[in-house]
Amino acid sequence: MIRITDRLSIPQEELKFSACRSSGPGGQHVNKVSTRVTLRFDVSGSPSLTAEQKALILTRLATRANKDGVVRVVSQRTRSQAANKKAALERFVDLLHQVLTDKPERKRTVISPAAKQRRLNEKKHRSLLKRGRSLKVQRED
Repeated sequence: MIRITDRLSIPQEELKFSACRSSGPGGQHVNKVSTRVTLRFDVSGSPSLTAEQKALILTRLATRANKDGVVRVVSQRTRSQAANKKAALERFVDLLHQVLTDKPERKRTVISPAAKQRRLNEKKHRSLLKRGRSLKVQRED
C-alpha cells in the first residue's frame, strides 16, 4: 500500500511501471539499457478513490492525464532503473498529496492606521533623501 494522505492509500497493484531507453548522460550505456521509468495510474478505474477525488485529480492534473483518465509520471534523472522507479513513485505521491489536501483558507487582516501612517512617513523620508541627492547646489562666487 502506498500512503498518499492520512485517509487514502493506494495498492501497489493499481500502479503500472514501464521502462524504455532514456536520453541524456550515459555514453554507450544509454543506448543499451532501459533506464527511463514511466508510472501510469488509472484514475478513472481506481476502486481506491471516491468520485470526488477522481474529479479533483483529473481537473488539477489535466496536463498529466490522457483522455482515458490515466495519469502519467516519468523519471529519467539517474542512470539506474531502480532509482528512477523510486523517484517516479515519490513524485506521484507528492502530486496526489498536493492535489488532495485542502489549503487553509486565507484570513483577511486589517492594517492598523498607525502602521499605514508609519509606512507613508517612511516613504516621504526616502523620497526626500533621494531628492536631496539629485539636487544640484549652485554656488555663489
